[in-house]
Amino acid sequence: MNVTPQMDHLMHKLKFNGRARCPQRAGFPFPGALNFGALGQHAGQHALPPLRGLVKIMLLCLLIAPIANAQSSRIPLFDGKSLEGWEKLKDDRHLWRVEDNLITGGSLTEKVPHNSFLSTKQSFHNFDLRLKIRIKGTEGFINSGVQIRSVRVSGSHEMSGYQVDAGNGWWGKLYDESRRNKVIGEAANLDAVNRAVKPTGWNEYRILAEGPRIRSWINGVLALDYTETDPNIAQDGYIGIQVHGGGKALVQVSDVSIKELPATLDAPTWKKIKLKSSFPQKSK
Repeated sequence: MNVTPQMDHLMHKLKFNGRARCPQRAGFPFPGALNFGALGQHAGQHALPPLRGLVKIMLLCLLIAPIANAQSSRIPLFDGKSLEGWEKLKDDRHLWRVEDNLITGGSLTEKVPHNSFLSTKQSFHNFDLRLKIRIKGTEGFINSGVQIRSVRVSGSHEMSGYQVDAGNGWWGKLYDESRRNKVIGEAANLDAVNRAVKPTGWNEYRILAEGPRIRSWINGVLALDYTETDPNIAQDGYIGIQVHGGGKALVQVSDVSIKELPATLDAPTWKKIKLKSSFPQKSK
């Protein structure tokens, strides 16, 4: 947690006699104690601090603790060294690797033969996902995207579910991959989104999924605010990174982390709908 100058000044003002630290709380990043000198060592030598000062200490602790707990509840999904916790299909192993401490998919020298997905091994329901993504390409269709609440299609290299799209002409759009096979949501202000995008640089994505509502931000600019109305669309599933087929494309991802949020009561899940769907299994 970054300590602002104002917080540092406040904590400095609250120091007295001996050493003062916050009482320990669940998830607090450092041990709790109050040590006001050698209490009880010699009566009268070290008087207890004024009650007013103690109240200030306690209020400061209550202020800092939620911030620290929020930071500690965010879980990294990529360790910067390996693809532990991620899954790639056997036939696509050559397409996904770690290079320069980045998740890397595709190639700039050979065409990606088909859509390929690197998927988490863990399924998620409601969450706050953050990552950085960079897309490069030299030929053909250059495109990527972040799959959420998705599953792999049996006997196929595809994933089925929401794709928070990424790529020229596709930023700020929500595509329903291998299910409804169309754009189902897009930014209210695509011009603002496209102005925020760094075409060949790093773009920061935040994806917030809460119940039927899905929102995303690109470099801090609101890109999506979509609410699902179909009660038969699952609200759980895996997270995936796509490199689109048909082009010489390279997708790189870093700083992937997630904060899980409480699940929605009685929400539709892939298990409940038993993966049955009348939607054709194809992609854009």
